[in-house]
Amino acid sequence: MNEQLSFIPLGGIGDVTKNMYLYEYGSEILIVDCGIGFADETMLGVDLLLPDISYLINATSVKGQSALRSEASGSKTSGRKKKILGMLLTHGHEDHIGALPYILPQLLPAGKQVFPFPIYATPLTAALANEKLKEYSVNFRVKTVSFAQPTVHIGKFTATFIRITHSVPDTSHIFIQTPIGNFYHGSDFKIDETPFDKKPSDIEKIKQVAKQGVLCLLSDCLGSERRGKTPSEMELTHTFRKELQAAKGKVIVTTYSSNISRLNQIIQIAKEYNRHVCFVGRSLLKAKDVAQSLGYMQLPEGLEIPIEDAKLYNDSQLLFFVAGSQAQENSAMSRIANGDLREIRLEQNDLVIFSSDPIPGNETAVYSLIDTISRRGARALYSDMGGMLHVSGHGYADDLIKIMQLLRPKKMLPIGGTYRHMVAYRTLAEEQGYKKSDVLLLDDGQEVLFNPGGAAFGQIIKTDNVYVDEISGEEIEGFVLRDRKKLSEGGIVIILVEVNVSDGQLTRKPDIIVRGVVFDEKRFDKKLEQTIQSVLRGRHGRVTNWIHIRKMIGETAERLIFRMFRRRPLVLPIVIEV
Repeated sequence: MNEQLSFIPLGGIGDVTKNMYLYEYGSEILIVDCGIGFADETMLGVDLLLPDISYLINATSVKGQSALRSEASGSKTSGRKKKILGMLLTHGHEDHIGALPYILPQLLPAGKQVFPFPIYATPLTAALANEKLKEYSVNFRVKTVSFAQPTVHIGKFTATFIRITHSVPDTSHIFIQTPIGNFYHGSDFKIDETPFDKKPSDIEKIKQVAKQGVLCLLSDCLGSERRGKTPSEMELTHTFRKELQAAKGKVIVTTYSSNISRLNQIIQIAKEYNRHVCFVGRSLLKAKDVAQSLGYMQLPEGLEIPIEDAKLYNDSQLLFFVAGSQAQENSAMSRIANGDLREIRLEQNDLVIFSSDPIPGNETAVYSLIDTISRRGARALYSDMGGMLHVSGHGYADDLIKIMQLLRPKKMLPIGGTYRHMVAYRTLAEEQGYKKSDVLLLDDGQEVLFNPGGAAFGQIIKTDNVYVDEISGEEIEGFVLRDRKKLSEGGIVIILVEVNVSDGQLTRKPDIIVRGVVFDEKRFDKKLEQTIQSVLRGRHGRVTNWIHIRKMIGETAERLIFRMFRRRPLVLPIVIEV
């Protein structure tokens, strides 16, 4: 029998976020990354999206919180129980580590208190992940792997972490050696030859692993449509220096909390212009504390001040780092813009710098936030206005081609982008002499079976969006989301009905409460009573199935409202047994 390795993406293909990838050899599973996704405006009341791990639940002996959902979804596996040997994390962005506190408890075997597999990451990535696990009281810690000793052995897998530049320090690519061939997991990256932290990509290490042969390169493809090379972080210094020199009021900078190099860059310039810095927002404060504890951020003595001391200084002496660059609801940046943060009030001479681009899907919310800031008289600076305020952490075409040329893989598999980015990546590969068939374009859940000679598509694993309320950490079922959508679009009609237990008939006229929808309530009230009486009249004897009665009344009311008024509100029947 020919040996083969199964690769299955549970997230990160076609939707940019929720990165989670499975490498399976025999009964052994190695996981790479465990990230969250972000809700769009159609997902009412949803904070986060998670990868669907139903396949993992069914494939292993784990029986966690998702067992019932996975069994109900009909996800099938081969029947032979497999074992998760370990997990590797590529870097500290939320779409690669953010799902850990939600997913890990589901992978803990029933009745066990100790996690059966290790998780490995480089120092900053591990520290950020562990801070998140502590926050959610998950009793597990990620193990640290240094770039000086970057190799770990996990069952039949050997993984080597390779330093690569991105928008968060300690980002790594992972060279995964397996019995059927070598894989280069090239998650989010760019080739920055002059990074601010002076730690460029380890090109020599990439050349070394290339000599061992690469069966498949899995590559970031988000920047594949942009020709040329991604600008260096150092090119931002001139813009920041110019803006801080000209600013007369306070300066507010909002960027990704994990972009430690960007924060360091601006801290240095703030010191030059005698501005004290203040960190505002939980995620920024945590990232700062983690970076300082590892020596990744140095704040000169006396430069940082707490927010409550800001009132002691002139506005021209202040620079605030504020969380919420993606216009997250209730973030510090949104609260400042709306005038809800007492310590920071936007004034005429203030400058707000967005040193980040909107994540795909967040554009409307970010531009609405900028409008609110502008209405308050402050000056907002963002990428669309020109000037170097942010550079992407993702490689443009030249960066992607360079990795192809260094590794010379047999096959390529673009990850971390939308389908159009994947197609653009395939075009780049064809320009380098590869055949179209050498570049595998997948959807989440599409298995690829690798053998030493090549690859073939396998089964399709059903993957659904898993919606989560960030505050409670609870999953939100699809029907709840549908109800919320219906409620927002059509309002709600609550129908209070008293039904006699002995004969199943109305004991009095129904009470109706209408919110968020306008129609002739009096006419509906009279017609509804007649219609429900007519429906119940066909019943005889004592009521035993109250669920059926409630459903029948609800459906009757829905049909009647649509027939009379062409409206589809959420109808909530409340049946009282008398």
